[in-house]
Amino acid sequence: MLSIDLDRTDIKILNELQKDARLTNVELAQRVNLSPSPCLTRVRALERAGIINRYVALVNPSAVGLGLNVFINITLERQVEKSLQQFQNTIQRFPEIVECYLMTGDADYLLRVVVPDVPALEEFILNGLTRIPGVASIRSSFALKQVKYDTALPLEGGAKRTGKRGATRSEAE
Repeated sequence: MLSIDLDRTDIKILNELQKDARLTNVELAQRVNLSPSPCLTRVRALERAGIINRYVALVNPSAVGLGLNVFINITLERQVEKSLQQFQNTIQRFPEIVECYLMTGDADYLLRVVVPDVPALEEFILNGLTRIPGVASIRSSFALKQVKYDTALPLEGGAKRTGKRGATRSEAE
């Protein structure tokens, strides 16, 4: 994985791809005011650097019968590396878990689980989560309504940027 500093053009490319990853290289180049060849070179560099991880289609959960969005706090009996790793390895087997975070605070993990309905959630908890060794407690919260969901990162304010490609901020100024 390469390390590159992002300039304004890189940020524009990333913003456009976050809005629509199906853009052709020609369309992308037009939107960021580059010719196609340099645009493709930049996209490939962003991919090689691991800045662009992958391209995906975002599926509407309700449209495919997965209307229940649940956040589950998991507390383990012991917070030692072996227990944490065992839990993390085990949850990879559950497609219902679409996100998992190791947390600070009261719970060790926060899971986002997507299932069709309450009986499916019950099945998942009773025959899935409760059978994972070392789980001490499980607390669920149902999402009543999704108020905001955005997959695009706010690059304008948080990304490390430079004035020149590959230069550090101080070199560019």
